[in-house]
Amino acid sequence: MSVAGIVLAAGSATRMGRNKVLLPLRGEPLVRLAVRAAVEAGLAPVLVVLGFEADLVRAALEGLPCETVVNPRHALGMSTSLDAGIAAVPERADAAVVLLADMPFVDAAMIRAVVARHRQAEASLVSSRYGAVPAPPTLYARALFRELRGGEGEGRGREVVRRHAGEVAWVDWPASALSDVDAAEDLERARARLGEEAS
Repeated sequence: MSVAGIVLAAGSATRMGRNKVLLPLRGEPLVRLAVRAAVEAGLAPVLVVLGFEADLVRAALEGLPCETVVNPRHALGMSTSLDAGIAAVPERADAAVVLLADMPFVDAAMIRAVVARHRQAEASLVSSRYGAVPAPPTLYARALFRELRGGEGEGRGREVVRRHAGEVAWVDWPASALSDVDAAEDLERARARLGEEAS
């Protein structure tokens, strides 16, 4: 059985003022970095949920072995994109790792660690924890898929993690590893961080 990847990349990025998943970092759009990490981690299939400017985002993924799923309800919140992604996971996959396209420092090694924890602990729910903050990548076994379906707004995935708090297998990362790109200053901090690492 395989583990699928679901990359959520449908939002309109109102705080950024433009489509943040198309902004470049390391010479590639953010969404391409996220999908490349999922592919390199061995997730299969990798499903990318599109919504806002779907054609432009799809074009940014050209050449990568992924499948796109368009969420016509993306304006109603991230939970609708999670719903669309879970609905598209094929029967052969016994779990899915949910990723966000705006977390550029989540790499293939981190994703592989989450999948390994799932297999070693036989855990139905594995989530990353950055210091005290839970965030993706998060793995949900098929038994939890029904709970991830439906709903609007934000936070359906977090709700499921809270509901099953006693069953979560955690993979811990330094608090400094948590970085998402919601506003222009976030992107500048990410670029500065890469510059420091490269120097």
